[in-house]
Amino acid sequence: MTKPRGRIAGIDYGTVRIGIALGDLETGLAGPYETYTRRNIERDAEYFSELARAEGLQRFVVGLPVHLDGHESQKSREARQFGQWLGQLTGIPIDYFDERFSSSEAESILLEANLTKKRRKARIDQMAAQIMLTAYLESGAQGQESPGGID
Repeated sequence: MTKPRGRIAGIDYGTVRIGIALGDLETGLAGPYETYTRRNIERDAEYFSELARAEGLQRFVVGLPVHLDGHESQKSREARQFGQWLGQLTGIPIDYFDERFSSSEAESILLEANLTKKRRKARIDQMAAQIMLTAYLESGAQGQESPGGID
């Protein structure tokens, strides 16, 4: 079986900031890309349309912050709404993936790096997106149901 090819974006959804990581389906590697500060619906649409085009994205993976028991939260529902909007806007498939520990793991990594609070805040969302996207890629979920995938 051949591995899927192309670029993929992980999204750590937030109402103010959105963390973005990019990954490669063939190599299975992901890295932090950017923290996007939301502005308004038109500017957000321009940003994500350009991101999809410029990076040649094949898929978006939107992280879902679920409760410890696996049930979805209000933030999960908001992330799903964002994912639906993103899919309609770009025409690119959307997957959802459990990201319940990605922000705390990102915070731990950034604390160990001895970054100032300001620098941690600037990087935490994109780092959380990278952690979630890496877990997605490692799960083999690319477009399929997976243990960590939530559809």
